[in-house]
Amino acid sequence: MAEKNLFDYTEDNIRSLDWQEHIRLRPGMYIGKLGDGSSPDDGIYVLLKEVIDNCIDEHTMGHGKHVDVKIDGKTITVRDYGRGIPLGKVVDVVSKMNTGAKYDSKAFQKSVGLNGVGTKAVNALSNYFKVTAYREGKEKTAEFERGVLSKEHKEAATKEDNGTFVTFIPDDTIFKNFHFVQEYLDNQFWNYCYLNAGLVMNLNGKRYVSKNGLLDLLQRKTNEDEIRYPIIHLKAEDIELAVTHETSYGEEYYSFVNGQFTTQGGTHLAAFREGYVKTIREFYKKDYDAADIRGSICAAISVRVQEPVFESQTKTKLGSQTVFEGGPSMKNFIGDFLGKELNNFLHRNPATAEALKRRIEQNERERKELAGIKKLANERAKKANLHNKKLRDCKFHYNDEPTGKDKDTIIEKQKESTIFITEGDSASGSITKARNVNTQAVFSLRGKPLNCFGLTKKVVYENEEFNLLQHALNIEEGYEGLRYNNIVVATDADVDGMHIRLLLMTFFLQFFPDLVKNQHVYILETPLFRVRDKKETIYCYNETEKQEAIKKLGAKPEITRFKGLGEISPGEFARFISADIKLQPVITEQGEHIQNLLEYYMGKNTPQRQDFIIDNLKVEVDLVEHNVVTEA
Repeated sequence: MAEKNLFDYTEDNIRSLDWQEHIRLRPGMYIGKLGDGSSPDDGIYVLLKEVIDNCIDEHTMGHGKHVDVKIDGKTITVRDYGRGIPLGKVVDVVSKMNTGAKYDSKAFQKSVGLNGVGTKAVNALSNYFKVTAYREGKEKTAEFERGVLSKEHKEAATKEDNGTFVTFIPDDTIFKNFHFVQEYLDNQFWNYCYLNAGLVMNLNGKRYVSKNGLLDLLQRKTNEDEIRYPIIHLKAEDIELAVTHETSYGEEYYSFVNGQFTTQGGTHLAAFREGYVKTIREFYKKDYDAADIRGSICAAISVRVQEPVFESQTKTKLGSQTVFEGGPSMKNFIGDFLGKELNNFLHRNPATAEALKRRIEQNERERKELAGIKKLANERAKKANLHNKKLRDCKFHYNDEPTGKDKDTIIEKQKESTIFITEGDSASGSITKARNVNTQAVFSLRGKPLNCFGLTKKVVYENEEFNLLQHALNIEEGYEGLRYNNIVVATDADVDGMHIRLLLMTFFLQFFPDLVKNQHVYILETPLFRVRDKKETIYCYNETEKQEAIKKLGAKPEITRFKGLGEISPGEFARFISADIKLQPVITEQGEHIQNLLEYYMGKNTPQRQDFIIDNLKVEVDLVEHNVVTEA
């Protein structure tokens, strides 16, 4: 047997891939997970970001004050007004690995893209890719198909302003059924502008510009009625900070490096969290608990780092230990900034200092009140044998530290980590049998959750279902412990299922709003109908799709109306939670007053809510006609 294995491994097994072949074979190494656009870290947003990052780098270096972007169906165009790619290198820059100006620190200081891979990945993963550089009255264009040069134009005269123009169409065999969510695009474009005050960006005619940087970001992310004191905004060379405290629970952070939104934080965020606690303790001359100081905080921090080191190609977590070679450690750089600037600010603004102190001391009182309850709740969770009865866990988890040579692959799987929250044993049983055990976990609810609007966090520990759910998610001690990137509410598409959705969303918005604000919560869409004949089966998610399927198949197809998730066979369910999964993100409008929203829908304002239901009631009529309809 050993000899057979030896001869199975020959020279024929060794392959050398072209650069574009490798990117297409292992896209996750370059752009993270693929997805269909339902999640803000799906690949299509990364493709757009990689192109725009080059425009931002030009702006950072003092060239070009605005960027124009257009998304027309599947076609994306990006035009900047920087220096433009040197004409003789247009083809090389977008199609030869280890080629680019980012390797020359004189040309690009403190840049986002330092490895020369970004636009090459976009090129390789696009059906069509076209780049035109304009420089000093001349232009040069090259066209590609899936990374392969299809047409190289000769240099020509032009009246266009200097800059670069890129057009690309993502490959629909890789990014299946993709779409862009406008809210995610808004966040992406606003972040660019917050980090580059004065930069003007246009997306399909919508204008984005910021005058006050991170101050504008926090004003957009918070509501004036929910913050305890005016936003503190501090700036110095290579660092900017905005911070306040809200009325809600949890910790909420927006961290950036060289204009890159580091969604998983890194050394700079860790340094801020530690340095902030140290500064507060020294200012008030009291050894407050770190959890009390940071409880309900909402902060944004941006640093500029020379040649940053990220922990993956998608640059979501900073690994750099220093700001520049031979300079101070990240910890000392940010700690010293806070020790001086934040300390001075609090001395100059006693009203803010007093409001901050009241918030910390309120957190302290609540924590001490919960101490005994938490201990009992933890014991109950252990007795419930959580990981065997309530939770069917998966192998990869969102915030585990990746190790080994397959680090990038592990990070990709961590981003895919998903927990389905189901109602009852039948639904959880179907998903459990159909799931991917590496990346998909299942948590089973027992009955309807409690309406927790207006209640304190004490109820999270006293209510068994909520207590077990927060333990499964590992968010008791804070958002950074979250075990799953995607929290998917998977309930039946009936009145009871909708009610459970509302109750769960109330739970998250009331006690863990950062999970929703950071786009971790989704609704699973499953088909309502199965329309089939002897040759073809079509799954339909609404009445319109059902009618189209009936028209397509003709000749009296069999129509099945699914009543519940537990009545969809595991074999069928597998396709609905894998490649063809449809997730509806739970998104709150920026600046939306969450407490007002919850009070309206989950509070005791019955007459107003009743009027809303009557005004918005939709009655669906099932046009059966001559078709055969069965119920699953």
